[in-house]
Amino acid sequence: MRPLDGITVITLEHAIAAPFCTRQLADLGARVIKVERPGVGDFARAYDERARGLASHFVWTNRSKESLTLDVKHEEAGPILDKLLAGADVLVQNLAPGAAARLGLSYEALRERYPRLIVCDISGYGADGPYRDKKAYDLLIQSESGFLSITGTPDEPAKAGCSISDIAAGMYAYSNILAALIQRGRTGQGCNIDVSMLESMVEWMSFPLYYAMDGATPPQRAGAAHATIYPYGPFPAGDGKVVMLGLQNEREWGLFCTKVLLQPELATDPKFASNSARTAARDQLRAIIGEVFSTLTAEQVIERLDAAQIANAHMNDMHALWNHPQLAARHRWVEVGSPAGAMPALLPPGVPNTYEPRMDPVPALGQHTDAILAGIGYGSDDIARLHAQRAV
Repeated sequence: MRPLDGITVITLEHAIAAPFCTRQLADLGARVIKVERPGVGDFARAYDERARGLASHFVWTNRSKESLTLDVKHEEAGPILDKLLAGADVLVQNLAPGAAARLGLSYEALRERYPRLIVCDISGYGADGPYRDKKAYDLLIQSESGFLSITGTPDEPAKAGCSISDIAAGMYAYSNILAALIQRGRTGQGCNIDVSMLESMVEWMSFPLYYAMDGATPPQRAGAAHATIYPYGPFPAGDGKVVMLGLQNEREWGLFCTKVLLQPELATDPKFASNSARTAARDQLRAIIGEVFSTLTAEQVIERLDAAQIANAHMNDMHALWNHPQLAARHRWVEVGSPAGAMPALLPPGVPNTYEPRMDPVPALGQHTDAILAGIGYGSDDIARLHAQRAV
């Protein structure tokens, strides 16, 4: 038995934040019914065709779901949604600001009819405040949250390479829904969860916020290096490859000087006697490290770092990541079905050993429409009529 077996989630979702949340609920066994626009569906289906003809974002965030096509503005949509919600535990939506309320799907509109229903609203800026109605996409929230101000090089900011604002909001929606299900088990009552992408990202920005408290200088953009700890970042080796390494304390600094640089005298050099001193002298120290590493291959550098128990990592690209030996050794890759055939999928992190996560196919658009409608009492003639009216 999975933790969420028997839990039904209805989701009006698109893009990443809500789909990532609900896919993780599906991993735990929930039945997730994804309501999509007839003909086009979740617009993330059309982001690209890189996953064997399917969109990479969509494959990642939508396995193990059922796809129901429904024109939510059609006159027939209200009764269908009512029947779905009557058997649901959770409603998730990340529609445009105000859209769910206009459809009668706000928590306030639903709470009396469905007192046990948990309604999770995911938006850019939250349900109120002066920014409530602003459109919000991942990059815009990276900018608004201050993330871009500390990420990139001294000359130019850089966005994160994946959708971290969406991921942050999706994770907080997921964890809060799990908490709400526990609370409902105690009280019998549902609730409203209001997750903002901005607030999710600002929580993640708390270190630089406190670092810049009371008007202090914020962390400076330092490329792939750490802005306030040094040496902590990428260093080229003599074979042209890059090694990432990080020191956290003075004991490690001494080991690094003695066993990696083979220059033990640096450990007591006043110019490098503390992390603050090393950060201030990072250009001089980078030159010293670069000179030593230029005589070694990346693997030789890593051998020295491992022998000295200094934290390090390869700077992998996506092709190396597909073939990462640690993931292979731990059997983290499985296959799931999809409209394009078998697709590799990473097992969810941290699943207990008492059950297997759900790893069902990525749905085709509208694949489950007829079965879902039949399950809530619609006969074959009714279903044919809904198709003819383009309601589904």
